[in-house]
Amino acid sequence: MAAGSARYIRHIVFALFSLAALYFLTSSSIPTAQLPGISPTNGILPAAKPPTSDSPPTPASPIPDADLNEKPGVTPNSAVGLAPPVAAGERMNATFVTLARNSDIWEIAKSIRRVEDRFNRKYNYDWVFLNDQPFNDEFKRLTTSLISGKTHYGKIPTEHWSFPDFIDQNKAKAVREDMAQRKIIYGDSISYRHMCRYESGFFFRHPLMNQFEWYWRVEPSIELYCDINYDTFKFMKDNGKKYSFVLSLYEYVETIPTLWDSVKNFTRRYPEHIAEGNSMGFLSDDKGETYNHCHFWSNFEIGNLDWLRSKAYLDYFDALDHDGGFFYERWGDAPVHSIAAGLTLKKEEIHFFNDIAYYHVPFTHCPTGEQKRLDLKCHCNPNENFDWKGYSCTTRYFDVNGMTKPEGYEREQ
Repeated sequence: MAAGSARYIRHIVFALFSLAALYFLTSSSIPTAQLPGISPTNGILPAAKPPTSDSPPTPASPIPDADLNEKPGVTPNSAVGLAPPVAAGERMNATFVTLARNSDIWEIAKSIRRVEDRFNRKYNYDWVFLNDQPFNDEFKRLTTSLISGKTHYGKIPTEHWSFPDFIDQNKAKAVREDMAQRKIIYGDSISYRHMCRYESGFFFRHPLMNQFEWYWRVEPSIELYCDINYDTFKFMKDNGKKYSFVLSLYEYVETIPTLWDSVKNFTRRYPEHIAEGNSMGFLSDDKGETYNHCHFWSNFEIGNLDWLRSKAYLDYFDALDHDGGFFYERWGDAPVHSIAAGLTLKKEEIHFFNDIAYYHVPFTHCPTGEQKRLDLKCHCNPNENFDWKGYSCTTRYFDVNGMTKPEGYEREQ
């Protein structure tokens, strides 16, 4: 009897000990390794794919030790490179072109991603970068990694980024000091003047640009809000266009007080360069006597390089350059390009890209028309569209060209 009682007690003690051990193990906070692909809730392994008939089974490789800090279920984004282009057909002899400094690296990286994601991943066009100083290796590595086409890096010749010998340095300095006192934007900047002069008359002459026929200018910190599902360069060529824009506005009067006088001197000297059927009505309200200050905003432009290399444009730039307004005033490349296009090109050779949604501080071009924005997967706010606001010149462009404004423009005024 005593022996039976002892065995009974031993069984009870063993059962209690086992229950305690089981409770300790299941409630412990010690982490357990999670194998990749196993659900933390059901512990089910994904089914293995059977071997194909023409290849032997691959031996299972050992499972590496799990990283205890890794979040389960997170898929690594390990794809290298961009998706292949989806657009078939011929490519134009074209490039993007950007004037930038090494310090612009992260802002130009944003612009590149916008252009690649919305357009160039489908077309793989080249990109030319120009700088008054050599580009460093970091800038080259990053931009090359982001661009689907070839990249080219060039240094601007000193003679294109300096005061020409016909400029009176003392007079130019006095102008900068006066503009600084009057708080005119970039009024006291030397580098801004060099940039405007370079964009007006020299970027298309850089040796890296000589191989191309078309260009698309891109600046740091821009946005593209809609998909571009066709080749803009091919559109320009097929439709006889030589210059294009998305935003237009009035220039600051204080920066160009004598620009139109220089333009009129040019037209009197070179009447053969003035195109019939031009866009004088966009530039002037009195048939050319005065300038109304309308211009295409040139931080976005797609254009024909052969037009810029033409005798008409080179004579135009040379005449303006020797009048000194880039330094004695603060002439911008936007009115310089716009006036040249308005006078030396026919109206139908200038194009407005309503479907290219664009932002450069502080203005937005958002396509007018809800269905168009939906079709192009746009993410711009139509209430921020500048096209039909009072300070925009786009209404004037439509009127001069006898174009019908897009449906819904009244709601965006």
